[in-house]
Amino acid sequence: MMRSPVRQIAVLMLLALALFAGCTTQQATRSEAPRGVNLDAVQAGPYDTGKMWTFDFPPMDYFAKTYNFNPSKEWFEQARLAALRLPNCSASFVSEDGLVMTNHHCARGPLDLVTREGEKLASDGFYAATLDEERKVPRLHIDQLIMIEDVTADVQKAFDSGKTDAEKVANRMAKIKEIQDNAAMKFKETSKDSMVFSVVTFYNGGRYSLYGYKRYTDIRIVYAPETDIAFYGGDPDNFTYPRYDFDCSFFRVYDDGKPLKTKNFFRFSPNGAQDGEAVFVIGNPGSTSRLLTFSQLEFMRDYAYPTTLTMLNDLVKVYSGYVEKHPDTKLKYQTQIFGLANSQKAIGGYLGGLQDPVLMAKKADFEKKFRAAVVGNPTLLAKYGDPWKDIATYQAERTPYFAKVNAYTFRGYGRSQALSMASEAVEMAYTLKGPEAKIPPTMRGSMLDSTKARMFPRTFVPEIDEQLLALQLKGMEKAFEGKNAAFNALLNGRTPAQAAADIFRTGVTTSRDRLEKLLAGPPDDILHSTDPLITFIVATRDEASSIRGKLAEIGEKLADRVQVLGKAMYEVYGTKIPPDATFTLRIADGVVKGYDYNGTIAPPVTTFYGLYDRYYSFGKKEPWNLPARWVNPPASFNLSTPMDFVSTCDIIGGNSGSPVINKDLQVVGLIFDGNIESLPGNVIFDEVKNRAVAVHSAGLLEGLDQIYKADRLVKELRDGKIAQ
Repeated sequence: MMRSPVRQIAVLMLLALALFAGCTTQQATRSEAPRGVNLDAVQAGPYDTGKMWTFDFPPMDYFAKTYNFNPSKEWFEQARLAALRLPNCSASFVSEDGLVMTNHHCARGPLDLVTREGEKLASDGFYAATLDEERKVPRLHIDQLIMIEDVTADVQKAFDSGKTDAEKVANRMAKIKEIQDNAAMKFKETSKDSMVFSVVTFYNGGRYSLYGYKRYTDIRIVYAPETDIAFYGGDPDNFTYPRYDFDCSFFRVYDDGKPLKTKNFFRFSPNGAQDGEAVFVIGNPGSTSRLLTFSQLEFMRDYAYPTTLTMLNDLVKVYSGYVEKHPDTKLKYQTQIFGLANSQKAIGGYLGGLQDPVLMAKKADFEKKFRAAVVGNPTLLAKYGDPWKDIATYQAERTPYFAKVNAYTFRGYGRSQALSMASEAVEMAYTLKGPEAKIPPTMRGSMLDSTKARMFPRTFVPEIDEQLLALQLKGMEKAFEGKNAAFNALLNGRTPAQAAADIFRTGVTTSRDRLEKLLAGPPDDILHSTDPLITFIVATRDEASSIRGKLAEIGEKLADRVQVLGKAMYEVYGTKIPPDATFTLRIADGVVKGYDYNGTIAPPVTTFYGLYDRYYSFGKKEPWNLPARWVNPPASFNLSTPMDFVSTCDIIGGNSGSPVINKDLQVVGLIFDGNIESLPGNVIFDEVKNRAVAVHSAGLLEGLDQIYKADRLVKELRDGKIAQ
């Protein structure tokens, strides 16, 4: 399964941590070149940068040349307006009455929010047999891209007006905020609709677009299957193919208490996807790194990804081990463990791609040709210089700081809450002792009491947090190499695990009562506390701040050269190559096609026969067990119906829930994953084995009709409107 909202945020947080504070000083192992391959002769492919085309510049000529297909501007507009975006997934309208299709794993959070006492909707499924039974999901919104405006000139002018690197970055941020605020104010004066605006960066700053989204907030759940069939095969089958998942869910958008009426929706195809057919994925791919320089990719290979993968491996062990010891907590941590395991495979695949010498040779060839086009052109050289050289220099300058900055990062996903609370308490104390004008409202009067009361989290589990603290201390031990006196005092001759155990027996931040007692006193009580975590943070605060400052300064220089490189890229290539994914709307093209794998051939389409073969082949055991309603299907259930299929479309995390459509703007499938071979697609696209995995539209209708008896929903999908 592709990254769902929670998983995507987690991975991005972890990756950001690694990029700005990688803790490893050892380079990742690199693979040798395949036998007989001359790496010097390897050349970049025409679509190494992918096929995630923007709607700013619809690829009309390319579609005509590739598929003999000439879609009109109206075709692209219909595709754009029928496509939708959930907080971290994709979706689409599939009826004129506001019916929305997406994945089950994109609906897990909403299902939890509408679950009533005694229900387990995330695992058992949900179906509203009538409109009245559709349940409103609190705090959920769906966005529809209705406006695109080029703001490149304004943003780049603001950036160029800065006299220093820091000023340039600050000016750019200020201009982007100004553009967004002005658009929101202008729209508010002329419409009652809810709108949100965002300036999107393309080509690393070569182009900027203002996107305006219509936001729908009355969202109701209509249907979701059981987890066991939506995520069939669990983690072992994740990122693999052939696949047998019924990973779907349906919502409905309401307007003024009634189902939304819209003319922009995708109808269901009566036949679904066919082998060799041209298909198009309309969705919001999250993030790719295909336009980074070779030196940036080397850093990700040697530092960022190994660091992130190590952290994910540790977290999986911690949470899986806890659930194994406490089986009653499985439901509580199941989604989190799924996400971590999913991210393990994803980051491992990204790293594997960067360790592939042929892939890296292709990236080197692309950069060589791009660089020659700039440096070899006197006009462009005078305009842009040689940003590749500068970027490589700054990357090298950053590397020595990463280990220590990571060691001094006390808060964030996967970090010990006890250490995080110690850091928060120290920062609060320094703030309260500082100038009155700089004390924020959250630390004044009665709000200060509320801030203190919220510091100890309700989610604190000592058994888990002790292990997380031990892992952090282990990382610090490696980073400081015995040269940090304050950290040596913190360990005091103990191993990280022993120190963590002792801290959890007596530490201030491992007990709500002890923390509240400390916070009740004056700020100096915190700063002079003998608690080992607080003592360490106070002692190293100045050094940590200095190192972060140096890293930020280098980061500003990098941002300047990356912006210059982006402008050069856009001038050299224009829109002939698509920009990196930015979790904004794209259209990706491809064909339904199998591929060679594991010494055999993966079929373009799987059927329900394969589902039951897998069920019996694994002895009906988890994660290949079936929900009760699927075990003995009715005689009318057509087992030869296509269930899932693959295409050469270019996707990545964030595309979960994207509709797969044909030339007639009809739904032929629903994206839910990529195959294991697609994971290097984060840095390079190769359609030889890179495949997007989708639920087949025929399989969706057959399952809803025969297994779930969801007559109302099936009729609406077939007719494109609510059945009377």
